[in-house]
Amino acid sequence: MYHPQNQPFPKDFLWGASTSAYQVEGASLEDGKGPSCQDVKQVPAGTSDLKVCADQYHRYKEDIKLMAEMGFKTYRFSIAWSRILPNGTGEINQKGIDYYNNVINECLKYGIEPLVTMFHFDMPAALDERGSWGNPESVKWFVDFAAILFENFGDRVKYWLTINEQNVLTLSGPVIGTLHLPEGCTNVLKEIYQQNHHMLVAQAKAMCLCHEMLPGAKIGPAPNISLVYPASCKPEDILAAQNFNAIRNWLYLDMAVYGIYNAIVWSYLKDHDATPTFAPGDEEAMKNAHPDFIGFNYYNTATVEAADFDALTETADATLGDQQSGRAIPGVFRQIHNPNLPKTQFGWEIDPVGFRATTREMYSRYHLPLLVTENGLGAYDTLTEDGRIHDEYRIKYYQDHIAQIQKSITDGTEFLGYCPWSAVDLISTHEGMVKRYGFIYVDRDEFDLKTLDRFKKDSFYWYKRVIASNGEDLSDLKAEEIYD
Repeated sequence: MYHPQNQPFPKDFLWGASTSAYQVEGASLEDGKGPSCQDVKQVPAGTSDLKVCADQYHRYKEDIKLMAEMGFKTYRFSIAWSRILPNGTGEINQKGIDYYNNVINECLKYGIEPLVTMFHFDMPAALDERGSWGNPESVKWFVDFAAILFENFGDRVKYWLTINEQNVLTLSGPVIGTLHLPEGCTNVLKEIYQQNHHMLVAQAKAMCLCHEMLPGAKIGPAPNISLVYPASCKPEDILAAQNFNAIRNWLYLDMAVYGIYNAIVWSYLKDHDATPTFAPGDEEAMKNAHPDFIGFNYYNTATVEAADFDALTETADATLGDQQSGRAIPGVFRQIHNPNLPKTQFGWEIDPVGFRATTREMYSRYHLPLLVTENGLGAYDTLTEDGRIHDEYRIKYYQDHIAQIQKSITDGTEFLGYCPWSAVDLISTHEGMVKRYGFIYVDRDEFDLKTLDRFKKDSFYWYKRVIASNGEDLSDLKAEEIYD
């Protein structure tokens, strides 16, 4: 749709950026923190462990000051469950409470609204040993953890996110090191979707608890939403796109918003004897939860074609690789590359117009304000001898995506804010330190920690101007803007 003039961004639009605790903090076993599943997993060959990361645990004041210099209105970060509860349940680690109190207070000192993710891929290892999300008790574990967060931080945190990328946890658990299968499991698909069910119930109960304990706060989910295109106008390809949209996207938002399972997904699970078991009260809990907004991560779209019904395996490809791999389920869909889209240095398709299409579809389905909780470009950044990082490719990426947000706003979509990934360089989940996303460069390599000093990338100065203009000035960076 062409508009002769775009609508402006809302005056109170929340410009910011995101990180997650296990990827940025470091201090993995410091000050009473217990290990998480991320701390004990075997990292991919050639990538750094998570002991130091960007060392934000010791440098949060410096990082938040730099965010304030950029003009952030919000900072999205996660709270490490095992820093608060070293064993996942039981005794609270006061030093963990103190740390996040300090981070929150430092944000507020600069007028930055804390946006807190309660769970970002880091189940305490002690609970992982007890079955992780496969244990029905995991619902109570999470709700009890949420209560501690609301009680300790709810007087200052007004925006909450429940579970980061639950759909990625379900579809790509082995890639991010979070899949826990019980010994002797014979129906992997059923086990995975039972774990998914426990997360859905835990999320619903946490949302209800937030509204009960913090009536002035707002809370929402944070899945990774990627609109799925059909490869052609063949009816079979249209059906394949509907199938994957349901499995990848709508299952999670239908449940979060309406408290019901998506019918297409339920049918797929029935075909494989993989429908989850409901505990007493689950159905009521899920229908009682009402998010105030939809947080979502967007990196790219997906394209699929019809997949021949060869022979259904017992697992039915229950775990489907990462976001860019050739996923396929016989008789359901087959993912293919889109020849119309360029790719990043790491092979991820770039689709800013798809960003607009995704948000339009989400808003038309759910009619809730949207908050972008991740969007960004991973790249090989180079620190020059004069301390500069010329990342014009990242600026171009953001120019194109932010422009599409404004077009979506003009289409009628309601947005709360934009928090790209990431505020500072951090350890990528399965590609290490070499894959950089931040506006702020961290001086370290994959295994050489160097100085860990911070440097402002060109995108830092560009984003500062974008925020100052409330999204109206997306023009290229001028040379004089990068000299302090």
